[in-house]
Amino acid sequence: MTELLLVLILVALVGVGVVLYLRSRQNRAPVAERPGKPVDPLADHEGVTDIRTVRAGDMIDYGDQLYFVRGSLRLTEGGYTWSEHFLDDARGARMWVSVEEDPDLEVVLWRETEEVTAPGGKTMEVGGVTYRKEEDGTATYTSEGTTTVAERGSVEYVDYEGPDGKALSFERFDGGKWEAGLGESIALPALRVYPAGSDRT
Repeated sequence: MTELLLVLILVALVGVGVVLYLRSRQNRAPVAERPGKPVDPLADHEGVTDIRTVRAGDMIDYGDQLYFVRGSLRLTEGGYTWSEHFLDDARGARMWVSVEEDPDLEVVLWRETEEVTAPGGKTMEVGGVTYRKEEDGTATYTSEGTTTVAERGSVEYVDYEGPDGKALSFERFDGGKWEAGLGESIALPALRVYPAGSDRT
């Protein structure tokens, strides 16, 4: 009889302990999780300065403006190759950057213009600036990412050179209408590329 009484007392004590434990857990105020500070995904990324590695999905930082690379064209004429990268600056302007080595690396930022609609003679004046014809030709291209042209085709071009790194260019893709752009040379130290993937540094 004494043993049965001891067992009952032990069971009662265990039950009381369980009830007290459960109540203490319910009375604890949940710890509010502090929201983390916003993290700049580019803060620890120094980027790269080799513009020749640019491809669709990358970001280009130039002139206190961040540009998203929407797509790229790889152009070839004879044994000569160069690239054009179409940019999105979140303001809806049609812009692109051209990269070529002739033989030095030359990078030009272009903005679409409607001040002129087709190439003229040996010289053209646009916005008070006189441009002199430098070269023309026809190249083949392949398209990557989002561009406004076909996956592959041909493009006619006429390039003009102005003072202080200014440029004027006309392009006509696959027999379409001429598109005009005003360009300015980019100083490479002022430009930084943030690759979209982790396979480039």
